[in-house]
Amino acid sequence: MSNAAYPLGRTAYLLVDPYNDFLSEGGKVFPLIKPIAEQVGLLDNLRALDRTVRSLDIPVVIVPHRRWEKGDYENWDHPSPSQCKIQHMHHFARGEWGGEWHPDFAPKDGDIVVSEHWGSSGFANTDLDFRLKQMGVTHVIIVGLLANTCIEATARYAQELGYHVTLVRDATAAFKPEMMHAAHELNGPTFAHAIVTTDELIATLAQ
Repeated sequence: MSNAAYPLGRTAYLLVDPYNDFLSEGGKVFPLIKPIAEQVGLLDNLRALDRTVRSLDIPVVIVPHRRWEKGDYENWDHPSPSQCKIQHMHHFARGEWGGEWHPDFAPKDGDIVVSEHWGSSGFANTDLDFRLKQMGVTHVIIVGLLANTCIEATARYAQELGYHVTLVRDATAAFKPEMMHAAHELNGPTFAHAIVTTDELIATLAQ
């Protein structure tokens, strides 16, 4: 890979929260994103991107949310609304099926799994920035769930830290069309350097 848009050795593929609860039938959150996931072809697009980035030796970095454990958030002064939902619904519970990786997107040999994020940003209070900088990464492609929460927060933080940020509008999903619209048409253009479709990104990477 030698194109200027995504330079070899300086680009990483960040896959956020590829849990069964988000991506698999029977997952606790999947029913809420299923209409949009099916509309945009989320799973097939993530599979296509996974094949492409691996064929080009682009590092795959798994950016996981905190897996719920008994006692989480109970003594917190002000957990966020999302954290309160996780506390009550036990999303991504550690040791349970919902907190396991979707089988198509489980880490493979050589992948990097960074420390779990408690909030929305994959950078806040984790080792993500440190690991990327140690690899010399300057460009990040951010996909996964959810478009208007963890993806947006991680991408905003990445831009603040000086990374070139790419969002992939059909390699993510949200609860409502309005949330997808806000993520890609209203908010994303204020911080992302590129907002593309899966096909557009694959075509660019293949140049």
